[in-house]
Parts: sequence; structure tokens; C-alpha cells
Amino acid sequence: MDTPTTVVLILLGALVVLGAAILIVQLRRRDRPAPSAPAAPRDPFADVGDINGDPRALRAGDMVEFGAERSWVRGTLRLSEGGAQWAEHFVDAQGTDTGGGQAARRWLSVEEDPDLQLALWTARPELELVPGPPSLELDGVRYRLSERGSASYRSEGTTGLRASGGMDYADYEADDGSLLSFERFDHGSWEAATGTPVQRGALTVYHSGAEGPGA
Repeated sequence: MDTPTTVVLILLGALVVLGAAILIVQLRRRDRPAPSAPAAPRDPFADVGDINGDPRALRAGDMVEFGAERSWVRGTLRLSEGGAQWAEHFVDAQGTDTGGGQAARRWLSVEEDPDLQLALWTARPELELVPGPPSLELDGVRYRLSERGSASYRSEGTTGLRASGGMDYADYEADDGSLLSFERFDHGSWEAATGTPVQRGALTVYHSGAEGPGA
């Protein structure tokens, strides 16, 4: 074999080795995990519901703890009016009495407007009040009309209502934050209830399948 041919073969071999080395480097780079994107800025005071459970995800079968009292969600109404949506979760009436020997019906309302708003309501079937006036007085407290309207509902679990329908409502509020509400379902009679705002940290939610402490 002459010298020029030997040189050509050596150069070709070197090119093959160099190409193989480049290919190996490229394959190794592809196998490396992509660098993770930096975490997005986050509001440190946002209510994310990680610690006490998320009331926005409540449904029939879940348990709600108010202080030392535990209640179970029996049924839920999903309500919507225009673009607004909220929920009313009916809870067992353990330990609550209207004075007639029967437990009062209670529910927890959950709404984002735009912040999370919670209220615990107790039915007041003994009241003869009906909505309409700009203010109403009950038990020495003056309530002023804050909102009224009509909405559609979907029923889940035990609510005593049809699977879906319509309702009217009128909400009153006192200067001390006490609440008075009237609801009328499917063109029936007005039902009155008094309510108290609930702070997010005052309740703990245990979703179905999860057990609370000491359960």
C-alpha cells in the first residue's frame, strides 16, 4: 500500500472516531433532565386550604369540624346565578334545637365573592317574617337588605328537594355581621334562617375516605 493511500485511510478513520464521539456527546445531552423552571411568584397569604381541608370541595359524606363539634354533610345544593356560583351544604343537626324538641336544619354556605366566604345557617321555621322591606328587625337586631335575586340549583345527596330546579333568595345583614336570609324553592313558601360568618381557620374539613384526629 502506497503512502498516500495510508494517509487517506488514517484520516478517514480519524473522522469516523470523531463522528462517533460527537454522537455519544449529543446522546448524553439528550438523556439529561431538562432544567426545571423557577417557581412562579406566589401570594404567601393566599387561602389554599392545605391545612384544614378545602371547603370549596365539600360534598355529601364529608365531615366538618367546628371546634369540638363534628358534623357530616348530608347533602349539597350547587347554585348558580349568571356567572356566580356557590354551594349550600346541609349538615346533621347534632346538638342544635329550635326549642320544640326537634333539631333545627343547618347548613354551611360556601362562596367566593371574590374572597372565600363561609357562613353557618340555622333554619327558623317559627318566624313569620317575609322578605321585601329594606330592613327587618328580629330579636332586637336590625337587619338591612344586602342582596336579592333568583338562581338555579342542582341537588346532591339528601336535601329534600328535586334533582334540579329554581330558587329565589333575599339576604339581610346587621351592623354586627349577623345574617338573616330567606329562600324560596320552586315557587314554594319563603323559608327564613339566621346565620353567622365562619372564619376559615375555625373549621376543619375531612373529605370522604379521610379520618380526623382521634377518629
